[in-house]
Amino acid sequence: MLEFEMVFWYWWVLAIVFLAIEIFAPGSFFLWMAMSGVVTGSVLLLAPFISLEIQLLIFSVLSFASILIWRRYFGFKQQDTDQPLLNKKGAQYIGRTYTLIEPITNGEGKIKVGDTLWKVQGDDCPVDAKVKVVDVNSTILIVTPIIDEN
Repeated sequence: MLEFEMVFWYWWVLAIVFLAIEIFAPGSFFLWMAMSGVVTGSVLLLAPFISLEIQLLIFSVLSFASILIWRRYFGFKQQDTDQPLLNKKGAQYIGRTYTLIEPITNGEGKIKVGDTLWKVQGDDCPVDAKVKVVDVNSTILIVTPIIDEN
């Protein structure tokens, strides 16, 4: 049976592969695995007698630790913005009043907001009834009827 011998530059090639993956799938995940590959290859260059199991252990521990440290201290942090509802389309409509274009029957109907139809849920109401958006559930607006006091 042939025995596989790992050479230091194999780890460096693996590191380059991880860097290439990082370019196409950014997120700083594969970057740290690439750095671990470089370190493991360097350790193997300095100590070529290290077994494959120890090399894999070094690579695994360094990868795991560096990814955890990166995520813990330097990872993505939510930044405050002057438009907190920018990517929460439905939440922008809470508190607004609209007219039903399809009646709410069995708890479901539709309203038109701009040029978009939105599914709504709420108490049964006829077409052209005024409703107020009170909440959002995924892509469904939760509404309550507005009673005219005229």
